[in-house]
Amino acid sequence: MDIKAPDLGVDSAEVSEIMVEVGDVIAKDDNIVLLESDKASVEVPSSAAGKVTKISVAIGDQVSEGMVLIELESADDSAESNDDNAAEEQKENSSDDTDAEPESKPEPAATESKQSESAAKPAANTGKATTHALPDLGVDEAQVSEIMVSVGDTVSAEQSILLIESDKASVEVPAPVAGKIEKILVAAGDMVANGQDFIVIMASGTDDASDSESEAPKPQESAPAKTEDKPAAKTTGEPKQAAKPTNTDTAASKTEGKLTEAQVNEKLVDVYAGPAVRKLARQLGVDITQVNGSALNDRILKEDLFAHVKSSLTKQKAAPVSSNPVSSGLPKLPDMSNAEIWGETETQDLSRLQKVSIPQLNYNTLLPQVTQFDLSDITETEKLRGELKGGMKAEGIGFTILAFVVKATAYALTQHPRFNSHLSDDNTQVILRKSVNMGIAVATDDGLIVPVIKNVQDKGLKQIAIEIGELAVKARDKKLSTKDLQGASFTISSQGNLGGTAFTPLVNWPQVGILGVSEASMQPRWDAKTQSFEPRLMLPLSLSYDHRVINGADAAVFTRYIATLLADPRRILI
Repeated sequence: MDIKAPDLGVDSAEVSEIMVEVGDVIAKDDNIVLLESDKASVEVPSSAAGKVTKISVAIGDQVSEGMVLIELESADDSAESNDDNAAEEQKENSSDDTDAEPESKPEPAATESKQSESAAKPAANTGKATTHALPDLGVDEAQVSEIMVSVGDTVSAEQSILLIESDKASVEVPAPVAGKIEKILVAAGDMVANGQDFIVIMASGTDDASDSESEAPKPQESAPAKTEDKPAAKTTGEPKQAAKPTNTDTAASKTEGKLTEAQVNEKLVDVYAGPAVRKLARQLGVDITQVNGSALNDRILKEDLFAHVKSSLTKQKAAPVSSNPVSSGLPKLPDMSNAEIWGETETQDLSRLQKVSIPQLNYNTLLPQVTQFDLSDITETEKLRGELKGGMKAEGIGFTILAFVVKATAYALTQHPRFNSHLSDDNTQVILRKSVNMGIAVATDDGLIVPVIKNVQDKGLKQIAIEIGELAVKARDKKLSTKDLQGASFTISSQGNLGGTAFTPLVNWPQVGILGVSEASMQPRWDAKTQSFEPRLMLPLSLSYDHRVINGADAAVFTRYIATLLADPRRILI
């Protein structure tokens, strides 16, 4: 039987680790390979139980959905083979033994088959304690912010049991089945990854299950521990012990002269890091061979890159030759312990969402960002909104001016596709997005979060208003899924009625533009026809853009185009 790669959420991913060997007997849902893309690291479970007869991929291979990973001899085939062998032995025994043996000898095979079945079918009907793994979180890893249940609690299927927070979202993980909590395998503050075992649940049906039944899932629990030791023995697949360059090695090589290109490539291959980490290292300009990995088998994580950069900056700031402390990063805060000078101080922790957002915000220091300001006369548009608002409200729909802004901006992006694009890693190409996925910045008690409305170019004002309202509620209730937060091609940040005349929003890399919307106000505007001033409702717009992709003239034209569409929404219908 062939075990194939499931839907990975990406076109292809790299085999980072093979977690089984030929001859291993595995249960259904045992992890078999670790796949990495630039978006996530995913452990792929087996879709069936049996004995591994062939491994069809190697470390470093690129795999896609439907590709064969391993071949299994199913548990049923093994059981039939055992039965045949037992039958042959029975024929050779005496007639007296023949009556006794069929009841005793096939029993181990039958028991093994039943155990395989129970491991392969951890459904609620089995009534057995089953270890469950985390679903796809949409990120490489996230932190356990809150555990909502305790050992001994009875939960229903889909009941929220964990709160997971990353730099992109706060996600509540639901119970995979209904039953009683036997064991919680993670703790608040732990960093967890996709496919990691996190809870053991005794499925509803047999609260009085025997000890032998509750121990049935143990092969699954022990499997990860077994596979974690394997990389140490593999010399071809994983580069754990393979000459990981140290600072001493590097210093020695520098004294001998510059490395050749072949030597550099060899060192890069020896580094144990996934594609996403390597990509981030290139973006940060970090020599990944100089970074020490903190994960299993010296594997390098993103946190290791950030720690390396922080350490490098600290050393530079400590050097006495630096006359300008700001040139190598922000200086340390001054000593504020003297109350006579600084007065009373108080320390408050940032929220988890604010902390994990800082690395993303730091990307803006690498962007040559410029902001273009403009005003849109939305007097007539506001009249139209007032006419439609009553009917929308009767249907339970909040109809704000933001719906018009989203619709007009989406249309403008289809006419000016360069603003709906990304700059390639090597800075030689622009990747144009064919659809408009609009990020909408929402302020919550924990910080700013940006859910995404997909394919806005195909939606009307009513549907846009509905989705804005739904996403805002989910954001404030911490109910957003990872899919709600991924895939944005452009962002709108609206300050609504909070006040202010303009602001400079930060481009949300890897996007190249973001539109800021401030509070509309009545202003006198000169009418050349009547030769008089008239009160008009003016909406301030602030377009920030990546100057590497967008030049100033194009930004001015694009912002004016949005302002014109908002002044007369009928233009969108032409």
